[in-house]
Amino acid sequence: MIDVELAAADWLVLLAYFAGVVALGIFAGRSIKDTNQYFLGNRRFGKWLMIGQSFGTGTHADMPVSLAGAVYSVGASGIWFQWKNLFATPFYWLIAPLFRRMRRTTTAEVIDDRYGSWMAGIYTVFALCFFTINSASMLKGAAKVISQAAGGRVPVNGIVVVMTLVFILYSFVGGLVATAWTDFLQGFLIITLSFMLIPLGWDTVGGLSGMKQTLEPYRFSLATPRGIGPWFILMLTLNGLVGITAQPHLMASVGTGKDERACRIGFMYGNFTKRLCTIGWGFVGLMVTAMVARGIFGVRALADPEEAFGFACRHLLFRGGVGLLIACVLAANMAGCSAFMVDSGALFTRSIYHKYLVRGRTDRHYLLVGRISGLVITLIGVVYALFFIKRVLYSFLLTETMATFVGISVVGGVLWTRANRWGALASLISAFAVNFSIYQARHARLDSWDPDVFLAALLAGGAALVAVSLITRPEPSSGLRPFYRRLQTPAIAGEDPVEEPAPDALNPATREAAKTGHQLLLPNLLQLRRAACGYRLLHAYREDLVGFAIGCVVTILLVAMAWMLFHPAGSV
Repeated sequence: MIDVELAAADWLVLLAYFAGVVALGIFAGRSIKDTNQYFLGNRRFGKWLMIGQSFGTGTHADMPVSLAGAVYSVGASGIWFQWKNLFATPFYWLIAPLFRRMRRTTTAEVIDDRYGSWMAGIYTVFALCFFTINSASMLKGAAKVISQAAGGRVPVNGIVVVMTLVFILYSFVGGLVATAWTDFLQGFLIITLSFMLIPLGWDTVGGLSGMKQTLEPYRFSLATPRGIGPWFILMLTLNGLVGITAQPHLMASVGTGKDERACRIGFMYGNFTKRLCTIGWGFVGLMVTAMVARGIFGVRALADPEEAFGFACRHLLFRGGVGLLIACVLAANMAGCSAFMVDSGALFTRSIYHKYLVRGRTDRHYLLVGRISGLVITLIGVVYALFFIKRVLYSFLLTETMATFVGISVVGGVLWTRANRWGALASLISAFAVNFSIYQARHARLDSWDPDVFLAALLAGGAALVAVSLITRPEPSSGLRPFYRRLQTPAIAGEDPVEEPAPDALNPATREAAKTGHQLLLPNLLQLRRAACGYRLLHAYREDLVGFAIGCVVTILLVAMAWMLFHPAGSV
């Protein structure tokens, strides 16, 4: 990476950023009195906070760097390396209210409700591994970007330590409230990062017409690059839909809205905001391609395509701009790491400490345990980042694969009442066994991802869930009825308790939901007419259907916007 020195203005921007997020965390921490507020923010977040929270936890610092490098290598079609989950985004509207209606602090508690304590224990082990590896990956990835932006003069591991100290401070004190507010603030910084380089370099490359005169026509094509065709995208969409239900931080980042609509809006539109930023990252890559092709700034080739983003920063940013860039990178990663720290503390406290180790203590005691355990798990992730991670991409691929195979039993448990714990265990074992055995036979990395292998493992896991559940004893109805009753009972702001279960899962609240159009498609997919309670399907599921349709329209508009920006016949 080209050497870059930080000016005084850059340091001022960085110091202002650090001081701001720490002060915000300490201010938020003044009101934290109990575990519900620390772990879940009392489920009082409005739609704007929910958008910021979903956007912040889902956006990582490696994304603009890797995407700009992909576009530099293959042209505008490289956008699909980040847009691979674009077509899954409208489904987030349907998924979000499930997390709100489950009315639990962690997904491990949901697994306990549905499949029993030992399956919840297996999930807890997976979740703690997920938090540790992902936190380490994000810290290492951001540190590499910042080190390069500063000219390679600051050691990567030193940056990891500094980032950790900052997000630990505001997360330890302020919990999810501080995390949500810093996500909201940092969301603006990430959006700034995505688009600030475009106007700065526009005249340098002669605008769109200048880039078209310089570059080959294929550079502007949105056709998917080699290796990412319709089949690949379809499998990635399926991967994202199944895997996201099992990701352990989703209960906090999606299910903490004050009502179901806030959860829906936050989850879907927070991720659409990320998809929009992807267009900006791609355009930066295209601009750098034109600069290098014309020899602007005396450079005719980049040694590494992923230097494209740093190249643009080096030559286009103003004094203080590099500091803003680093602040944006910090924002992108510390938002996710902060959420993981709070969520891992909640997971350990609720699913291990309170359940198996120490019972009957005050809520203040468990609040302290949640803070300390989240800190300890985070520090384990820091050690993993410092000494064990060499390729960040492989670590992310590993955790995404793990989440998908765990998600088979989560999705199956929501859709199918006959699914039981033995089927869930069989699905997990089968999916992992098929996946890793195929890669082992191919002498490939075990954290690789291939659409055909993924489908084989997914089908094996699904078949095992169905077959083993049918030949073994079903789950006790005394445990299933409360679980499905919660899914059938709309969550109202300020009201979380659910009455004792009635013999029929379709209770008065279910009928009221169907009457007002707030019935959910996913938990009723196998009983759509029955759950509609006599109302027309389009009426009973109106909220789901309308929001999903709008999400599909937004998806189409994003693709059209990108096509108009990049296509040779388009205009800006």
